[in-house]
Amino acid sequence: MLKRFLSTVVFVSVLFNGYSQQKQAFNTAWEFVKDIDTIFSGNLLVKKSTVKWKVVSLPHTASIEPIEKVAQHWQGICFYRKFFSVPASYKGKHIAIQFDAAMQEADVYLNGVHMFNHKGGYLPFYIDVSDKIKPGSENSIVVRLDNRDNPLIPPGKPLKTLDFNYYSGIYRNAWLIVKDKLHISDAIAANKIAGGGVFIHYKNVSNKSAELIARTDVQNDFAVANNVQVRILLKDKSGKVVARSLSKNEAVDKGGSKTFDQNLLILNPKLWSPETPYLYQLSVELLQNEKVIDKEIVKTGVKNIRLQGGSLYLNGKKTKIRGTNRHQEYPYLGNAVSDNAQYRDAWKIKEAGFNFVRPSHYPQSPSFLDACDELGIMVMDAIPGWQFVGNETFQNNSFQDIRDMIRRDRNHSSIILWEASLNESGMRKEYMEKAHAIVHEELPFPGIYSAGWRNTVFDVFLPARQHGKAPDYWKKYNKEMPLLVAEYGDWEYYAQNAGLNQTAYKDMKAEERTSRQLRGWGEKRLLQQALNYQEAHNDNLYGADLGDANWLMFDYNRGYADDIESSGIMDMVRLPKFAFYFYQSQVDPIINSTSPFNKPMLFIANYWQPGSDTLVKIYSNCDEVELILNSKSLGKQTPDKDVYSTNLKHPPFTFNLKTFTPGTLTAIGYINNKKIVQHIRKTPGAPSKISLRVDYSNKDLKAGQNDIIFVYADITDHTGTVIYNANNKVEFKVSGDAEIIGQNPRAAEAGTAAILLRGGANAGQIKISAATKGVKGAEKIISSK
Repeated sequence: MLKRFLSTVVFVSVLFNGYSQQKQAFNTAWEFVKDIDTIFSGNLLVKKSTVKWKVVSLPHTASIEPIEKVAQHWQGICFYRKFFSVPASYKGKHIAIQFDAAMQEADVYLNGVHMFNHKGGYLPFYIDVSDKIKPGSENSIVVRLDNRDNPLIPPGKPLKTLDFNYYSGIYRNAWLIVKDKLHISDAIAANKIAGGGVFIHYKNVSNKSAELIARTDVQNDFAVANNVQVRILLKDKSGKVVARSLSKNEAVDKGGSKTFDQNLLILNPKLWSPETPYLYQLSVELLQNEKVIDKEIVKTGVKNIRLQGGSLYLNGKKTKIRGTNRHQEYPYLGNAVSDNAQYRDAWKIKEAGFNFVRPSHYPQSPSFLDACDELGIMVMDAIPGWQFVGNETFQNNSFQDIRDMIRRDRNHSSIILWEASLNESGMRKEYMEKAHAIVHEELPFPGIYSAGWRNTVFDVFLPARQHGKAPDYWKKYNKEMPLLVAEYGDWEYYAQNAGLNQTAYKDMKAEERTSRQLRGWGEKRLLQQALNYQEAHNDNLYGADLGDANWLMFDYNRGYADDIESSGIMDMVRLPKFAFYFYQSQVDPIINSTSPFNKPMLFIANYWQPGSDTLVKIYSNCDEVELILNSKSLGKQTPDKDVYSTNLKHPPFTFNLKTFTPGTLTAIGYINNKKIVQHIRKTPGAPSKISLRVDYSNKDLKAGQNDIIFVYADITDHTGTVIYNANNKVEFKVSGDAEIIGQNPRAAEAGTAAILLRGGANAGQIKISAATKGVKGAEKIISSK
């Protein structure tokens, strides 16, 4: 508790050292309890009581859930409380508390007084507490959360019939915001159409110049009018100011607001794209008597989006969407995922070769969108909704979701489409017309596109592949509305036996032909999943000129079924299946690039152990591949030419070895007759030792932020070759300021056991050990920064 108190003192002392520090994390020293009561009462403010409060920090889940579902996840009512002090100097300031998301109906009480009710589990809410907080004294805040089924709150569908999970808790960040009473407003709290906060967009974009239009909403909570100016500075990555503007000195009425519109001309802009995701920094400063009294910082990329003839043009260049879908959940913690973990997921999406992601089926973390901006991943933002349409109250809440989502996310460079549609739901035309109109009210300029799963009203049509009729699906689509296949590769194989050209398909068992394959179910089934995706993607490329998005990136749990939905190309612990490498191979290679992405790649989709298929599949974006077995070349081959590959940029390579010979398989990739990349597979020997590795995905473990990383224990032979049929139970231990979340010991799957490690409050070294019977254990030292 002393450490938590000291952190509060530091927070108070630095709050006004710089205007970028006005928004401070409000995540520590919370207390939590669930299943004690259903209503707020004064007993919740008694510090010493019989209630067993648990000290927690945010992001937080109300219940640790198992990976292998044994029952529906926890639903009910829980409470969070926090006692905190703010200095007397805050008197007369604008003070607010913001929650980035809490599942799913929240009632907030400050010092025993009900302040706010928010309906919805995916978007932020901003509470002005200026008149109720007590500067110089201790304050209390209580949040009552209810995540039970509620048909009035989108998505609205009961958990037991839902194809994902709601989960629980204050699962994103909370913030304490302190400003002058004359300040830049919050975009959502202001509740203004095409206004509030800072709002930017671009026009007349080219390599030679671009215009940035900035709209700033200034709120005056004083009892008298005040004059202000708005200064905007655009800086490049080196910090150099490349454009600036200073508004006139204008009055803002007492208790009112005023909008300042300004234009910047950017000469020779560096344009944002998936290949070159260049971000500028826009500083928006509020000046009174030439003194900065408020400031907002926006990272922004200059881009132009245009749909024409059914195709997407980004900065004037025709661009094909090569995408995926993502659910935001992690094992054990549900949605309560750190900012760094959000980044790591985006990194994996980029690493897999995708240039687009659909956050399905709800708005996901701002930190995930930040990562997409930075890494160069185009995004279709989506409102909460799946196979459910409620009454008028539900629909009005959904309309507000559209507005709040846009107001939160409109400045993100990565967003190219707005899915203002209740996915796979029987929406009435009136609902769709209003949803579409809201998108264009909130974003009233060219290059803005709504999207929905019905081929009417919206700007872009978003069917899943299975919504079309086999065998043509969407190949013969000829309507004017641009089409993006928003899901493919899963349901049409799982439920409709949709294999078009797979000659052996009819003889497979249902569980073998599906794309829903756990990583531990063996080579044959992982190859089948990859082939399903290859076939479906190849088929989509006959039509769907915008592109497609597979279903999906990561395995996940859902309410309506007891098993893991395993059509992900990575599993729940973020380990890749063979299909991951198929998609990675579809990116054109950039030789000698300093980027970690889009490199020449090669992957042998075969464990080369007794029972392995002697038809060896290799995924690569090289021109030719040579396969060598035990130092003997089996020859070079060009990519496959078959019915699954007619439209692919880089078809796989298939070598027929006819018989299995143990040893070493080496594949070498050639581009322009030069050896560029290789991959080696060795026949595994007897289990000998554990090897530990950590998934950083370009982000170190961060102390003090509830950051989480995966740690993997590979069961290997004496040479370090993973034994893919090993299923040993591995026990992990940790020393240092960190903890293991969830099940431990954990059985290996396909030779690898995984744990989720959460860093503590303090930076330093963390020692991890792993042990299992019959093999040598391992230790690893990692650092939290």
